[in-house]
Amino acid sequence: MRSKLFVPGARPELFDKAMAGAADVLSFDLEDSVPEAGKAAARAQVASFLSRPEVADSGRLLIVRSNGTDTAHFVADLAAVALPSVWLLNLPKVESVAQVHAAVATLERAEAANGVTRPIGLLLNIETPCGLRMAPALAAAHPRVAGLQLGLGDLFAPHGIARTAANVHATLFALRMAAAEAGVFACDGAFPDVGDDDGFRAEARLAHELGFIGKSCIHPRQVGLANEVFGASDAALDEACRIVAAAADAAAQGRGAFLFEGRMIDLPFLRRAEALLAGAARRAPAAS
Repeated sequence: MRSKLFVPGARPELFDKAMAGAADVLSFDLEDSVPEAGKAAARAQVASFLSRPEVADSGRLLIVRSNGTDTAHFVADLAAVALPSVWLLNLPKVESVAQVHAAVATLERAEAANGVTRPIGLLLNIETPCGLRMAPALAAAHPRVAGLQLGLGDLFAPHGIARTAANVHATLFALRMAAAEAGVFACDGAFPDVGDDDGFRAEARLAHELGFIGKSCIHPRQVGLANEVFGASDAALDEACRIVAAAADAAAQGRGAFLFEGRMIDLPFLRRAEALLAGAARRAPAAS
């Protein structure tokens, strides 16, 4: 999931364009991008699109960001968009384990009503000081939690925190450690200046170096930048192939850790190599 493109739920003319684009994941937004008066219409438009057979059969990874669990829209959002085509439900401004459990209960009811047989996972937005403090507990709150996503705009701006490299790094690190402890992924949030490619790259590189899975994009022009930063190079993929092959040889000889080109390789390094290859395989075009 190198790139996750937000698609405004109130802009149905963008839905097919987004599906045809290069983003690894699409996140249809019912929250911040939709004005209060347009919530019901956006919900219906997103649900109608996600119910289309060609969308359900596309194989694309699709997310819906609902309105908050404390809003009047939450139950209706889930009733509409808990659909077989949806991979994850993105919950905004999560701060407590009880909030996660309540969301799961609502989601289970919506899935049962809509005939969904594959459980929909949760991507939790960490956007408040309380959410960041509680991030380790939130990441481990329920088996449906697949990942944590950082929202720096909401986390920094209301409290006068400058978006400097040092402040961003400190926050990214805290979130990544919370995700790592629970064994879930961490996804970086959006970069607000669509015209600042260098700024986007710099922030994405910080996240990539900390093991984030990818970065959110608010405009299609940012998708290529995210794919560039988070994509594995040919050299890295070749090395991963050689590590996996060497691990197989070592296992056949009854060894766990082994030397590879002068470096000690044990299970964490092997799992990283396997993950690189698995990600590349998922993105490879199907053979014709």
